[in-house]
Amino acid sequence: MSPAARAAEVIEVEGREVRVSHPDKVVFPGPGLTKLDLVRYYLAVADGALRGAGGRPMVLKRFVKGIDQEAFFQKRVPENRPDWLETATLHYASGNSAEEAVVTDAAGLAWVVNLGCIDLNPHPVRAGDLEHPDELRVDLDPMPGVDWAQIVDVAFVAREVLVDHGLVGWPKTSGSRGIHISVRIAPEWSYAEVRLAAETLAREVANRAPGLASARWWKEERGESVFVDFNQNAKDRTVASAYSVRPLPDARVSTPLDWSEVAGSRPERFTVPTVLARYAERGDPAAGIDDAVGRLDGLLRLADELGPAEKPPRGTGNGTGSGRRQSTMPLIEIARAKTKAEALDGLGRWKARHAEIVSHLEPADVLVDGMRGSSSLWYRIRVNLQHVPEPDRPEQEPLEVDYDPWARFRDAAPGDDAATERRS
Repeated sequence: MSPAARAAEVIEVEGREVRVSHPDKVVFPGPGLTKLDLVRYYLAVADGALRGAGGRPMVLKRFVKGIDQEAFFQKRVPENRPDWLETATLHYASGNSAEEAVVTDAAGLAWVVNLGCIDLNPHPVRAGDLEHPDELRVDLDPMPGVDWAQIVDVAFVAREVLVDHGLVGWPKTSGSRGIHISVRIAPEWSYAEVRLAAETLAREVANRAPGLASARWWKEERGESVFVDFNQNAKDRTVASAYSVRPLPDARVSTPLDWSEVAGSRPERFTVPTVLARYAERGDPAAGIDDAVGRLDGLLRLADELGPAEKPPRGTGNGTGSGRRQSTMPLIEIARAKTKAEALDGLGRWKARHAEIVSHLEPADVLVDGMRGSSSLWYRIRVNLQHVPEPDRPEQEPLEVDYDPWARFRDAAPGDDAATERRS
């Protein structure tokens, strides 16, 4: 049997055997990385990866059909898991619960990668205390048109706000376009309090960097700014943790940095091959994160000083996620699609039909949203016509792509497969 046809390979990791199915399956065609290469990468950076994800329940984001297909999200750990894998049961506001995987060692990393997990998506809590986060997460998410220099400027403002309130931030590339800052905190506050502290941080960053940063909930109101996404601290949210490989063609990695490196770095510089060399040479820049535990008292006092913030959207109950608030911006919806490519194709058709107004649009006027469905993403595209002269603004038209992600659940009877999947 040729090596390319191997059905599986069993590797030993710290005394435990992990079966890697289809080890020669190419996961990243560009750099030619196989599934076994990905497992070996995580084993090589295991100490750093476990510093970010170890001991935490995680959602399994599985790319079983490759990086060019949408992943599906699996909260419940598979029943046929090894007996040494730890789990924790999370309870959600909806009343649902899920027994999730808790990776505590390098063998656990290899096991989840074998399931098709490319990046690691842990919750901000430890398995021993599921109601009190020990990590505040700062996600600096650039709007279209924002360059790296602006993201860096906002990151340093965020660092300044953290320092002023007795906290230490540890930066890393998000593995996409932005920057994450992780902050270890004492596990003494509820999810709601941690989210309030994060929102307060975001508001203060926006106050100190007007025009550069935004804490505005509504995407169409942010302009060409860096959104300080405080909602990543909500109970049901996870983010890609340190040393996660992202599902991009160049096998980009979410990479911890020293603050002295931030300005001169670029996300595309950190890929599986370059991070392997970097880690072997210098180790993990975030090695001290667990020794820098801070308190939220300062940010919560600031929350009182700033007063109530903009209220988040309230769901309509129709599954669209649109909320009840009416936008003050002239928004039209272009597409709802199962994949990003389909949504963008629809946008292209709309632009071709309205070529006379396209020159008026700024990059941030095209709003592409990845919307979380029951177990996967779907995509919505809207256009903000704020820069188009009012007489020239087109009316809302039938959607170029009209995908209904909730169709199979809407008519599902309680107890059938579709209803069960929705509850997962």
